[in-house]
Amino acid sequence: MTVTAKNLVPAKFVEDTQTTQYTASNVTTIIDKFTATNISASTATINVNLVTQTYTADDSNLIVKEKSLVAGETYIFPELVGQILPSGGFISTIASAASAINMRVSGREVS
Repeated sequence: MTVTAKNLVPAKFVEDTQTTQYTASNVTTIIDKFTATNISASTATINVNLVTQTYTADDSNLIVKEKSLVAGETYIFPELVGQILPSGGFISTIASAASAINMRVSGREVS
């Protein structure tokens, strides 16, 4: 077994359409840190789905629903830390406004 610490999603803006941010390709992935910062001047929201292979992002795999971040707020998602994505599973997100929320995710890939 090999464990590799990895920047799963380098810092980037969360899109305002449902977007796959990371896929566990031939590995099992453990999320260690998931951070989002609202850099806009207004409140914005983010949804986060943890999706199993062959499924799509929908209410059945929604882990964070409409987390509201006020202007300038940073949130570290305790509800995502320690979550496991099996091979083929993926992280999908959507924000209420494009270029409002910046995210970064790190974790471990186990193969």
